[in-house]
Amino acid sequence: MDVSQYLDIFIDETSGHIQSLSDNIMELEKEPDNKDVVNEIFRAAHSLKGMAGTMGFKKMQHLTHDMENVFQEVRNDNVKVNSALIDILFKCLDAIENYLETVKATSNEGDEDNEALIKLLNDYLAGGGGEGGGEAAAPAEAPAEGGESGGAAAASDDSADGPLYKKIPVDPELCEKLKGEKQLYGFTIHISKECLLKAARAFLVFKAVEDFGQIMAFNPSSGDIEDEKFEFDFSFILSTESELDPIIEAVKTVSEIESVEADKVTPEMYEKKEEEAPAPEAAPAAAAPAPEAAPAAPAPAAAPAAPAAPAAKSGAGKTNQPANKPVTSRTIRVDIEKLDALMNQVSELIIAKNSLASQSNGSGEIDSQTLHENIEYLERITTNLHESVMKVRMVPIESVVAKFPRMIRDLDRKLNKPMELVMTGEDTELDRTVVDQLGDPLQHLLRNSADHGIESPEDRRAAGKPEKGTIFLNAFQEGNNVIIEVGDDGGGINTDKVRDKAVERGLVTPEEAENLTQKEIIDFLFMPSFSMAKQITDISGRGVGLDVVKSNIEALGGDVTVKSVMGEGSTFTVRLPLTLAIIQALMVEIRDEKYAIALASIMNIENIPKSEIKYVESKEVIHLRGQVIPLIHLDKLLDFEPKEDTEDTMTVVICKKGDTLGGIIVDNLIGQLEIVIKSLGKLDNNKLISGATILGDGEIAMILDVNAVI
Repeated sequence: MDVSQYLDIFIDETSGHIQSLSDNIMELEKEPDNKDVVNEIFRAAHSLKGMAGTMGFKKMQHLTHDMENVFQEVRNDNVKVNSALIDILFKCLDAIENYLETVKATSNEGDEDNEALIKLLNDYLAGGGGEGGGEAAAPAEAPAEGGESGGAAAASDDSADGPLYKKIPVDPELCEKLKGEKQLYGFTIHISKECLLKAARAFLVFKAVEDFGQIMAFNPSSGDIEDEKFEFDFSFILSTESELDPIIEAVKTVSEIESVEADKVTPEMYEKKEEEAPAPEAAPAAAAPAPEAAPAAPAPAAAPAAPAAPAAKSGAGKTNQPANKPVTSRTIRVDIEKLDALMNQVSELIIAKNSLASQSNGSGEIDSQTLHENIEYLERITTNLHESVMKVRMVPIESVVAKFPRMIRDLDRKLNKPMELVMTGEDTELDRTVVDQLGDPLQHLLRNSADHGIESPEDRRAAGKPEKGTIFLNAFQEGNNVIIEVGDDGGGINTDKVRDKAVERGLVTPEEAENLTQKEIIDFLFMPSFSMAKQITDISGRGVGLDVVKSNIEALGGDVTVKSVMGEGSTFTVRLPLTLAIIQALMVEIRDEKYAIALASIMNIENIPKSEIKYVESKEVIHLRGQVIPLIHLDKLLDFEPKEDTEDTMTVVICKKGDTLGGIIVDNLIGQLEIVIKSLGKLDNNKLISGATILGDGEIAMILDVNAVI
């Protein structure tokens, strides 16, 4: 069966289960006796195992099966939770995450079997896991061994007439087809009486045997198996060129299988059944049912009741996964209320369209008043539609930050620095395209705080601080931006050492360095290749790779600022736009060309007399309401030809980048406009331009990147 069509769903669901396991294992470490947490962990592990088996990822299934064994013993109070077990479980989660990354890159799980981790799990159960640990090491294997006698030797008969696979009803047409097959085996599978998901187990069995050949007939029918209309056994006929023993071993890897009966069969054995039995369902090649309500195998297991492409008959080593095909999950889970609102807006849009159409198809005379009203109505609808679409695209940043508590826990143990992460505002929403790119910059800022911000326990005690350091991540919305603050209560940035490093590298002269402000000194940390990582135990080690953080955030249309107090800690503030798709912009004109400036970056617009221009260090500035603001001649930046200017005043757009203000001089103001941002693709080699938009008259206007301009 080809299950590659469910790969996107598998990736999305698996990511969710991995995060759920990580969160709950963290909680279990704090509350080892919390049965609700243990049950939640068990359910997630069970679902992961079922999904991996459904997709044919046997190595992942094996690892999650052994993890499930451990959780089962914890649930039964046979194993006590301690830090050693938590460490092993987190290593297993890392291995599963690596499997998932390999699946995303190649559509296959790779060759890593993680035997060492599986041995660690089983050794823990057998040795240090508490009472009954040894016997519980492999609960699923015992039933399989019980089925050994029902293997190649075709164990004890179910009745005087022989095994159930001999009773599979076969019609004459199918019987003739069976005569054309080289080798046939009959199978009867007995499922454990305690099994809650019989159809899911049947599906996994079919998935396993399809690697060896083609299923020719079922009893009961595939539809009845899918609907769980059978007791605790089912039978089928398999056409294959493989030996029987490997097939039986593959079937026995499926959990909750009590026994397997199998042997060679011939078409003649079924000819006498023609008059006695009703016509069966002739099994299409590789047909395999799956339950609709099986939590162990969600969406991927829910659909494949229809036949798929025939499996190769000799496919003992065959894999169903295409090689080297990268998979990227681009799904968003949307509240149904948001979709209802979107549908209502589209309905109103259709009404507006029909109204305009009826007006144009009338007598030919158009009432300007009615037309104006319809255009206003259409404008209102499109604005509401835009807001609805933006809400659909918005996702909580929780999907990014949820992995950070685990990361800080690992750094705590690795660096021998007691620390905790406090997060607020995880439900703050951002555009999906922004959230996707946010993980790496935030991770690096948090690692910086843990490695270089938080002091050693000895230094904290000497400074009169609590031995356990605190790292915080706060997110909140401010206007059309989202603010994310990452900081710590550590030692702060040693600006003297940063300044000395800048002088040592020749970035400034000693004389210039003496006049630098704290902000200018801290800005050195964001320069490419500027690193103080050699001083690993020093507070001033902060700054490693911050140039990457800055460039990534600015690529998203945001900016980063830093505040630091020696001995008290540092705070990095990341400011990001809510969306990268549609923005409100101020349209301006330089010579005869139009440009757009994001409204969120604009503080105010001023008409400034040229006589008020002052000079500071040979640079033009204006003094406005107690602030000194540098002037930026946009025409010079964009290489326009100089023009003679006879006017006494100039139009200045005051823009803000973090705490920095800049006055952009433009020729004319056009007005405010809602614009759709279009990427320039390969033409995007000018840092001053962040994209382009198409205006109502078809003209193209460039969008200025205020962060780059200022």
